[in-house]
Amino acid sequence: MSKRAIANPLALAVLACLWEKPMYPYEMTTTMRERGKEDSIRLNFGSLYAVIKSLVKHGFIEVAQTEREGNRPERVVYQITESGRREAIDWLGELIEIPAKEYPAIEAGLSLLPLLPPATAADLLASRLERLDDEIAERRAVAEANDTALPELFMIESRYRQAVLDAERAFVADLLARLRDGTLGGYEWWEQLHVLLGQGLSMAEIQQRVAAGAFGEEVAELLGN
Repeated sequence: MSKRAIANPLALAVLACLWEKPMYPYEMTTTMRERGKEDSIRLNFGSLYAVIKSLVKHGFIEVAQTEREGNRPERVVYQITESGRREAIDWLGELIEIPAKEYPAIEAGLSLLPLLPPATAADLLASRLERLDDEIAERRAVAEANDTALPELFMIESRYRQAVLDAERAFVADLLARLRDGTLGGYEWWEQLHVLLGQGLSMAEIQQRVAAGAFGEEVAELLGN
């Protein structure tokens, strides 16, 4: 994936708004929120103004006019440039076409799961499963309410998010089940590790036992030997 002059997805949302017509910042924010874009793109006024400034600097948008109503502060109306239109099309095409490595928090947590005792990990996963069920139910209710209000085209990102949540739920449920019945690969060694830690042994002492061959290969790999 190529390195873009501006990487914040909010910038692409701004370009999309201005593709339709010139707008001032508050109007952009209102438009995005009305269309539910803040569910897919992080949106706040502080970052919006920084993004607008950067888009102007790179020539993707420009000031169309300034307006003043009565005693209200002057407001700046922006419009997209031809360069901005090309950037929006190129950027959007890249996002749709090319899979990118992302770093979701759950993936980071799973990669470090052995730090927790198995029972604690199971309880936390069970809690996550409940939260996922709540979110899935809420999103399905919203989707059903909007099915007759909006064409599917305008709900694609919500349907994608729903599919991701369903996949995550299935993964977490399976992981939890195998953790609770002890069939998860490496479970015995993981459990033994935390039994020893609970007995007051330090990681250094456990490492020494591993080096001496007191445990099997799986726990040695778990501990980095």
